[in-house]
Amino acid sequence: MIYKIEFKKSAAKALKGMQKSEKKRIAQKIEELAENLPNPAITKMKGNNPFHKVRLGDYRIIYEIHEKAIVIFYDNNLWVFLT
Repeated sequence: MIYKIEFKKSAAKALKGMQKSEKKRIAQKIEELAENLPNPAITKMKGNNPFHKVRLGDYRIIYEIHEKAIVIFYDNNLWVFLT
């Protein structure tokens, strides 16, 4: 299943401000997640929340699995991606 990708304003703004090489790596990882999510049992974050995480260098991709979309957020120094 391929998920739709949606960006929140803060994530889009942060992505625009990044170097081209970083943008490319992050975009590739987002596309990879949209096409093939990792095993939810392995990526589930601790605590009582619906979030999962994947690391990409200095960034952490955090997402919530929904039916058809990945919504991407930005929070300070972390990339936060919610599906």
